[in-house]
This record gives sequence, C-alpha cells and structure tokens, in this order.
Amino acid sequence: MQGRKTIEPKMMYQVSLDTLVPKDNFYRQVNANLDLSFLYKETAHYYGSEGQESIDPVVFFKICLAGYLNNIVSDRKLIEFCSNRLDMRLYLQYDIDEALPWHSTISRTRQLFGEEVFLSLFRKVLSLCVAKGMVRGKRQAVDSAFVKANASLDSLVEKEVLSDVAVYAEELNQGSENQVALKKVEDTADDKQNIDKGATSNKTYYSPTDPDARISIKPGKPTQLNYYGQIAVDDAHHVITGAVGDFADQRDSQCFEKIAGHTIENLVQNGLQVTQLLADTGYSSGEVLRYIEENNLDAYIPNHGSYKHDRKDFYYNKELDRYECTRGNKAVLSFSKIVPGHDGLTKKVYLSSKAQCKDCPLRNACIRGSSTFKKLTDTTDKLYYSRMHSKMNTAYGKRMSRIRAKTVEPVLGTLINFTGMKRVSGRGIKQANKHVLMATLSYNLKKYLKFISKNAVSVMVAMKKEQALTKTLFYEAIEVRIRILFMTTKINTLLNNNV
Repeated sequence: MQGRKTIEPKMMYQVSLDTLVPKDNFYRQVNANLDLSFLYKETAHYYGSEGQESIDPVVFFKICLAGYLNNIVSDRKLIEFCSNRLDMRLYLQYDIDEALPWHSTISRTRQLFGEEVFLSLFRKVLSLCVAKGMVRGKRQAVDSAFVKANASLDSLVEKEVLSDVAVYAEELNQGSENQVALKKVEDTADDKQNIDKGATSNKTYYSPTDPDARISIKPGKPTQLNYYGQIAVDDAHHVITGAVGDFADQRDSQCFEKIAGHTIENLVQNGLQVTQLLADTGYSSGEVLRYIEENNLDAYIPNHGSYKHDRKDFYYNKELDRYECTRGNKAVLSFSKIVPGHDGLTKKVYLSSKAQCKDCPLRNACIRGSSTFKKLTDTTDKLYYSRMHSKMNTAYGKRMSRIRAKTVEPVLGTLINFTGMKRVSGRGIKQANKHVLMATLSYNLKKYLKFISKNAVSVMVAMKKEQALTKTLFYEAIEVRIRILFMTTKINTLLNNNV
C-alpha cells in the first residue's frame, strides 16, 4: 500500500540539539579541539562596564570561522547559513528557538576588534599544528596573490590635492623672493603600464569607498581594486606559518621583509627556527638579498629578468669594479656614476674612453647610434645578485624552485577558491589583514582536524594489528605446549612398555 507522509505541529517537543546532531559531526570536532575561551581575555579591554551586553566574542569568532570554512564572504548569507543548520546552532550554543545576531552586528564587531586579536587566534591554531608535529620550521615558501577589495572601479574619483597645492604655491610665489617650485611625482612602472592600457593611476585616482584599495592588474586579468595577501607555508605538511595583508600597489619584493619577519616571529614563539626561505622571481631585489644576508637566512630566489649575469664580449673585474673588453682593442669600461633606473632601482654606469673605441674594428657592431664610446649599466647590488645566481644554478637550487612551486602555489589556490580569501568583506587595510589571517587560520584548522583524524585511524589499525598478533602468538604458544605434553606422554608410555 502506498504511504503518504503528513505533519501535524505539536504544542511541545521533547527534543534537543545534542540528540539531533551526530556525534561525529565536523563542528563537534572543531569545538572539541579548538578552545576559544582565551578570547575573553584578549577582547576584554574593548568593552566597558555599563550598557547592553554585546555579542559573545567567542560566538562572533565561531561565526566567522564558519564563514571561511564554508567559503561564505557575505555576512547576510553567513547568518542565514548558521540559522538553518542544527550543527551550527549547537556549535554556537544557540537553541532552536533562539534568534542569531544580526549581520550588521558581525560587521561592527569585526571593526571593533584590533588586528592583534585575530593574530592571537592565528597563532593559537598554528601552535596546535606545531604540537602535533605538522610543522618542521626549517624551510618556508613565500608567495602572494591579489585579494579583491570591497569597492568598484566605478567609485574612483580624481584626486584634487595636486591642483590645490599648485594654487597655494602660486599664491606664495606672488610678491616673494623665494619661489616655490613644484616637483612632479613620477608614476611607477606599474602605474605607467596601467595608463598605457587605458586604466587610471593610483597617483591621480582613489576610491572614496575604500581609500586603502589600490588599482592593480595582472597579465590576462581585468583591472580592479585589490589588496595583497602574502603567505608563508611550511614544506612539511603545507601548514601556513605567516600571513599578512598589504597594499596592492607594491612589488612583492617591497613586502618580503614584512612577511618574513612575521613568519620568523610566529615560529620562534613555538620554539622553531627558520633557516631557509623560498620565493619566486617577483621577490628578487637588492633590498631583499641584503635583508637575507644580514639575517643569516639561506634563501633561494631566482633573479629577475632585467638582471644580466654575463655580458657578451665583456668580463667584469670584481676587484677593480670595471668591465674589460675581450675582443677588438681590449677597451676598459670604468665606473662613471650612479643613476636612478626606470624601475626605481639605482644603477651603475660604466664607460669606455673615446680613444680606445675610435679605431676598434668591431666599433660599428658594438656601439649603437652616433655615440663614440661604449656604455654599460649594471645594478648597484651586483654582488648580491651574482651570489644568488650561483646558488640557483646548482642542482640543489633548482630542486628548491620545484619544492617552492608544489608547496605554496596549491595552498594559495585553495585559499582563494575554497576558503573565502578571494574577496575582502570589510574595507581598509586593517580589515584586509584580518581577512587574510582568518582565511589562513581556517585553512590550518581544516588540515589539523584532517591530520588528527588520520592519526586516530592509524592508531586504531595499529592496535587491531597488535591485538591480532598477540592473539596469534597466544594460540601458537598453547599449540606448542600441547605438542610438548603429547610427546612427553608418548615417551613415558614407551618407557613403561619397555620396562
């Protein structure tokens, strides 16, 4: 007979969340392994002694964790998600008939707490991973990705500061002996690239919606307002050991010291020491290489494309700091001066004398244009680049490049596509930094829970094998004793018969 289900509402129900949520539920595991009670002390100074009670800070961070664990960026969608899930209500300690906080409460509380509270939670999760042996600490791979700001390009307006300064300077110059001259600020190479492609420049435009967001672009990607998300990943189990948010109008190399220092400090607090840092070509600069050597770090960073280790037909004399021609009239290019480069880096200029190149048979092929002497430019940090070039061309250096790629790049992809790091929900550099910290600690928490569950299964399997082996040995021992007893009885019977 065909069944047909209907429901009749009852006046009272004898049911509880604890009985409705399975014992092996994911959020039960989160609650059992991550104690957030320390956040009461961390956030105590943000509250007064009077007025209405705020949202429980532990509940706030649990709601935020749920958002990043489920790749939900919108606060509205997040509250809706938590309200409709029994396991989330049990995790947040909100009963079936209780209303969850408004989405605006989540936004305001996120702005209330400082970055240090989010950093303490990040370090708490990292310490759990360290305690389980998931972090080796020796080798860290660094990389970055754009994080979309919560603002549109349509909100951009032109800065009016420059025109105001020009008017003020003109007023000062009128009737004054000391004339004020305005120095034009040159756009960076990235800004010029944006202007050439029809985009606006960070020097002349900003977003009043989010003034800290920066116009940025990557090859093959649309221009948009972004932040930088920087991470450092340990190569043992791909646990994130450092995470910072930064402005997107900088080069990777300008942000390296910040992420490196943050990672080293996090690991030192857990009794670990960083000795190796791996990064891609974007982090190559003289400042980075100097920082590495000054801090006794063993880094592997491929030199950027504009660096030339060898010059065809010219030998660099390191002791005399000059280039020597190996063909023609054997001209010597001596150091002349230091000039700023188009990429913002300083360069050294080496020049030959007119007399040396005048009668050289290779002059037309060597010297371009109407110049009468040979000119070469090189970076002022050539010695640092040369040492890194030698390291990267060894078999070990090439292996480090492969390790970096397989360590940090998959982690970045997971963060952007599955852990909510793709877009900032708040506005401002502080909110961007909190966003990056929450996304990365949620990633670490997932790995931690997966790691301990695998270990638990491995321990159970090992125990069962040990029990089976013990049982087998027990039965074998009994069988041996029976055989010995049987043989003893048989021998005694033969001896009695002979007697």
